Amino acid sequence: MKSSRKAGLLTDKELPIMKALWERGPLFVREILAGYPDPKPHQNTVATLVKILEEKGHVGHEVVGNSHRYYAVTPRSVVRERSLMEVIGNFFNNSYKSVVSALVADEKISVDELKEIIRIVEERNKD
Repeated sequence: MKSSRKAGLLTDKELPIMKALWERGPLFVREILAGYPDPKPHQNTVATLVKILEEKGHVGHEVVGNSHRYYAVTPRSVVRERSLMEVIGNFFNNSYKSVVSALVADEKISVDELKEIIRIVEERNKD
C-alpha cells in the first residue's frame, strides 16, 4: 500500500503497538489492546494507529476470516538504529563520544561498563 505518510521514526503512541508485534505478534487489534496497561486506549484508537503503521510500511496484515491479523514488517533493529541516529544527530551533533561523555557525566554508565565496551571494541578490531 503506497502512502504519503513518512516511514521514519515511531511516535510514542505507535511504539507500544510495534513492541507488541515484535514480542508477541502476529496479533489481532483486540490482542494488541489486551497488552496495554490500564487505562487502556479505545479499540478504535489502536486500530487507527495500526492502520497508520501499515500505511508507513512498518506493519502488514493477513486476512483471517473477516478480520486482519497484523505483524511487524520493520525489524526492531532497524527502528532502534534509526532512532539512535536521530537522537545522536539532534542532541549530540552526530558525536558518539558526546553520547558516552553525557552518560558518564549523568552517572548512567559505570567504569566497569566502559571497560567492557572497550574490550568489545578491541575484540572486534582484532578480526
